[in-house]
Amino acid sequence: MGGADGVRILRASGRAAMPWSNGGGVTREIAAHPPGAGWDTFAWRVSLAEVTRDGPYSPLPGIRRILTVVDGGGLELTVDGTRRLLPDRFRPFAFPGGADTVSRLLDGPVVNLNVMVREGRAGAGVEMVRGTWEVPPGDALVVAVEGRTDLSAPGRAGERLERFDAALLTGPQGRQGAEVRTDGVAAVISLSGR
Repeated sequence: MGGADGVRILRASGRAAMPWSNGGGVTREIAAHPPGAGWDTFAWRVSLAEVTRDGPYSPLPGIRRILTVVDGGGLELTVDGTRRLLPDRFRPFAFPGGADTVSRLLDGPVVNLNVMVREGRAGAGVEMVRGTWEVPPGDALVVAVEGRTDLSAPGRAGERLERFDAALLTGPQGRQGAEVRTDGVAAVISLSGR
């Protein structure tokens, strides 16, 4: 996947807020591949979005999206004319980025964990975990979405992740797997791509 192999800790405090052009919220990128890739060049991208009002999503043809509400009262998404209620937190929902998509807040602002992968270049899966979880060998991103999360990886001292902190596991060390222990909820995102 390029870049430094191993485990990289990505603290929430170091992320810049990027306001949306429509004024409906802000996005904070957690990680992307290749590192520093823009909208036209990423293979995969993971971010947190703070959504403050209803509105349409930007069309992203060729992108598969996995959206998970991690804070707030939920959403209603209308994707190509089909309504889908997402009233509960921590339930990933996948849909095509090129679909005509409109979002409606159910009960005030929300924070969404967004995983985007470019079709034909990358793949991703999202597991929302509680308690102890073995991260399978392979490239992965672990995001603490509620409470504290401790991450143990072979050959490395344990790391504590506070809310919205993340750990990117890549290369040979990342492919050895890791263990997550959380007193809340963590997202374990398996990633593949070039």
